[in-house]
Amino acid sequence: MPRLSTAEATVETLLLHGLDTVYALPGLHQDPLFDAFYHASDRLRVIHPRHEQTAAYMALGAALATGRPQAFGVVPGPGLLNAGAALLTAYGMNAPVIGLIGQIPQADIDRGHGHLHEIHDQLGLMRHITKWAERIRSPQEAPTLVSQAIWQATSGRPRPVALECALDTWAKRSEVVIPDAPLPLPPESIDDEAVETAARILGNAERPIIVLGGGALDASAEIIKLAEMLEAPVSSYRRGRGIIPSSHRLAVDMPIGHRLWKDADAVLAVGTRFFIQNGSWGIDDRLKVVRVDIDPDEPERFRKPDAALVGDAAPQLRALIASLARHNRERASRAEELNGHRAWFAERLSKLEPQVSFLKAIRNALPEDGIFVDEVSQMGFASRVALPIEKPRTFLSPGYQDNLGWGFGTALGAKAAMPGRKVLAIAGDGGFMYQVGELATAVRHNIAVVVVVFDNGAFGNVKRIQQERYGNRLIASDLQNPDFAKLAESFGIASFKALDARQLEDALHKAFALNAPALVWVPHGDVPSPWDLIMMPKVRG
Repeated sequence: MPRLSTAEATVETLLLHGLDTVYALPGLHQDPLFDAFYHASDRLRVIHPRHEQTAAYMALGAALATGRPQAFGVVPGPGLLNAGAALLTAYGMNAPVIGLIGQIPQADIDRGHGHLHEIHDQLGLMRHITKWAERIRSPQEAPTLVSQAIWQATSGRPRPVALECALDTWAKRSEVVIPDAPLPLPPESIDDEAVETAARILGNAERPIIVLGGGALDASAEIIKLAEMLEAPVSSYRRGRGIIPSSHRLAVDMPIGHRLWKDADAVLAVGTRFFIQNGSWGIDDRLKVVRVDIDPDEPERFRKPDAALVGDAAPQLRALIASLARHNRERASRAEELNGHRAWFAERLSKLEPQVSFLKAIRNALPEDGIFVDEVSQMGFASRVALPIEKPRTFLSPGYQDNLGWGFGTALGAKAAMPGRKVLAIAGDGGFMYQVGELATAVRHNIAVVVVVFDNGAFGNVKRIQQERYGNRLIASDLQNPDFAKLAESFGIASFKALDARQLEDALHKAFALNAPALVWVPHGDVPSPWDLIMMPKVRG
């Protein structure tokens, strides 16, 4: 039985679970943990950014791009709070992120002595923004709690978890038992009666539609099979994009899904909160609803569906496919109908310039398996409905938190975890400055992300709202910016300037060819609003 410190036992258990990278910033409370990282450096990579928010965002980006758990480490108190936005985003995006958070000496926790970085009830705070959180109190507990943390992050509905450990506890040594293997995930169960009910509903429908969310990311083959059996258009938005390729004959962007919604007689909603359809588009008794979700609380959150399959999407859908074969009706091709909707959408997008041309340039330069990281910006909003996506986990978007400034750090994590893929992050000038210091991280660790900074000198969405709703009373929406090309060069990063879509595409090809960090600066003026293609009105119910 090995004699290890708590920190060493934690590292060994992470490695057992296949976590070979930690995104972390050092500090007094984490010194013993970083010493354990050092001694495992032949097996474990530590990437240190310049801010705690980025450590957590990098773990988030890596988790979103791979679908596997990823770890970050920060000091307590302000370190945790700095990472809080990323943890909150990971919670909203169902991402398996593991936080390793420092603490003050164990005997003084929550006693109010005023230790460096002390915060009252840090464990309770973490439990508000994670699925599960615990404190490691001894070396013997570390393997069990780390294993349990990873199990919690990956079993059922994936979500972030956190472990805190006191400075003195990290350093304590004892004989410990490292588990032989990760904890087994719970077995998948199939409710045959619910599957039969769902199959009858969908099989009898004349005009079914499928709606996808991030819970369907690992069920592409099953989704495509079902869509083709049902001749059902497949509508996706943000995390659901790429599960069915945009080029597939039944794939439709969300605005077309909205046009189809009022006449649909059945919907299969897979791995989605279904919030937009329930909350905005409307549901009535003529629309039969079948939900598939791994979270048993999700299907009835808004209203009781006509059938609910609870479990991982892929096996549940395979069971549905088998049953549907016995109940499915013949349907005519919907190609002509969908082509008509696509013509309408193309005409509408022609008014969304220059965003659409810039997005076409990005699509032309970024390979199909390249990863695109959306940002809360005018270009980001447009990309959610106008950028074709061919593969799952290649469109990363910040979910319902929609927090400004998430993108660059997330892209760094995605690239660090997927070094063989091209990774492109877009940012507005406002959001990019949240993590601009991480240009140094990209250089220090040679993380070859290409970031495109669209610079309109404003918080563009705030400015538009003030113009349209508040009588053009502009306040705190204008921005003073650097020369982004010179800024990048000061970090030793290649920079390009593009004034139109053609120049952008050319710059991107050159930037990707470098296989090194690069920045493309795109100054531009005001752009038209995409919001009528996102915030669409109620059409039924």
